[in-house]
Amino acid sequence: MAPGKEIADEELVARVATGDRTAYALLVERHADRQLGFACRVLGNRETAEDVVQDAFLKLWTHAHRFDPAAAKFTTWFYRVVMNRCLDVKRRKKPVALAEDYDTVDEAPISDEAMAAKQRADAVREGLDGLPERQRIAVSLFYFEGLRAREAAEVMAIGVKAFESLLVRARKQLARDLQGFDG
Repeated sequence: MAPGKEIADEELVARVATGDRTAYALLVERHADRQLGFACRVLGNRETAEDVVQDAFLKLWTHAHRFDPAAAKFTTWFYRVVMNRCLDVKRRKKPVALAEDYDTVDEAPISDEAMAAKQRADAVREGLDGLPERQRIAVSLFYFEGLRAREAAEVMAIGVKAFESLLVRARKQLARDLQGFDG
């Protein structure tokens, strides 16, 4: 690869299909953090999200030959792989035992600004967690992942109008949930 010239993801996937470990490592380096953030928002648990993303990359390694660059961009296709794995995990989610010290109070002092920021973030996270699954995924893809409506609709395998409708309903619900929040 020439300095300053970046290989397209689609080309890297084609190389991964031939067993190119360097191409695979580049794809992991480019996309792991973003996919982890997406999976965390969908699942609400970082440890489970890490497992999902690792599994998605394993699927990429073993099934790269199935990717069709004429059908979708790599990022759209891979978001769909991660989303499907998240949904699979949520369908068979088992209760998790709480840690023995789960109710231990943190005695460290916290500034008013930091407290307000934490309360805002907690309120938004709680609002997102309260959304129906498809609305939460739509919000995550559009606002947190920065996908355009058309791309996000492709990931979710729905039409653009249906995707936009999910966003409208999610925004209305979040506005209701966060109404009166002063933090």
